[in-house]
Amino acid sequence: MHITSVSGYALSSPIEPVQERPFFGGTRRLRKRDVVLVVVETKAGHQGVATAGASSSAMREYFEGDSQGTFADVIETDVAPALEGESIDDIRSARDLLAATSLPAHLRTEAISAIDVALYDIRGKELGMPIYDLLAEEYETDPTTEIPLYASAGMYMEPEGYAEQAAAIESLGFFGYKYRPGIGPDGDRRTIDLLADALDETEFMLDTHTWWKLENGYGRDTVRELVEHAAEQDAYWIEEPVEPADHDGYVELAETGAPLAGGESESSPAALTELGRTGGVEFLQGDVRHHEGFTGCRDAIEFCAGREVEFVPHNFGTWLGLQANAHLVAAAPEVRLLEYPVFEDDPALGEAAVDPGMYPFELAFDIIEGRPAIEDGRLSVSDAPGLGVEVDLDVLEEYPFVEGPWTEFHYEGETA
Repeated sequence: MHITSVSGYALSSPIEPVQERPFFGGTRRLRKRDVVLVVVETKAGHQGVATAGASSSAMREYFEGDSQGTFADVIETDVAPALEGESIDDIRSARDLLAATSLPAHLRTEAISAIDVALYDIRGKELGMPIYDLLAEEYETDPTTEIPLYASAGMYMEPEGYAEQAAAIESLGFFGYKYRPGIGPDGDRRTIDLLADALDETEFMLDTHTWWKLENGYGRDTVRELVEHAAEQDAYWIEEPVEPADHDGYVELAETGAPLAGGESESSPAALTELGRTGGVEFLQGDVRHHEGFTGCRDAIEFCAGREVEFVPHNFGTWLGLQANAHLVAAAPEVRLLEYPVFEDDPALGEAAVDPGMYPFELAFDIIEGRPAIEDGRLSVSDAPGLGVEVDLDVLEEYPFVEGPWTEFHYEGETA
């Protein structure tokens, strides 16, 4: 493929009115969700797309000050010059071209991730094949296109609210319900108990990432006690109970017998695989949008195959990112489950007693034409070429980028 243009577009989906969610020790303010859309075009007229920079991993925009607008500029000023005019036969060679730039490591990884996905989208369109068929040839597998989903929702509410939301998720047929604790040790413990009682067929998972480790966190002993309690109540997993870099902490907590998950915040494919090697997690959460695409996730997937570590993609963003990770699940060996983030008024879901969405994120749905085929908590992956979806470029006008952080944390004793 001969690349003629590479473009990056920063988009914002406002949360209006701004939402404030109390957590243990402070309040979180939700202003918007940001997405960077990457579009790659070839001389033959094929277009590949991907999303980038939309991760909540480690709250990078908040803790490091990075902006989605900045990342869109990186696509235009650093990535495009490195790729435009190049003829690429082996998709992996794009990584080498981007590795030769002067980008900081984390921006380079994000750029490689988006470009890898977009180039697979193009290659599929060139050959008239869905990406999962391309990947199945590489893995020597038979693809499975009916994928069970676990719903990713639940953020800062009273314990009874989590239980009510989980019941709605179960009524929709999802494999699991994942929620964000952080309302205080007693409230978190009660939530675990209520979920264990409320759910019959649906599993529950705790996404403790960041919430137990903010400025006024719980402390190591309290975290351990909550991990043990969740395990006793048959939580399917406890996700990121320690700082992402604290691999020893994972190993220490894993000695309790609790099923732990992690990996979304690892800075590279090599770091992702290294977390798996520690024995500290039973579920390794790579993401094509953040671990150098389909190519970058391969080592971790092959590491997990045949071991007691299951690769379960992290996926927290738009329907476009959902499709990318779905193709990986469809083709990769011993990978079977996919995260489905639930936002308010989700048009792909059926009727439930309550809306299980976390907050408004209309761009998550509007970025593609149509909607994913979801029924009874399962996603049917399209057999159309490439990613199998078309981006609605009207979003470029409808969702202009809004400067500023998408989320803010204000702690007790501070002036908000």
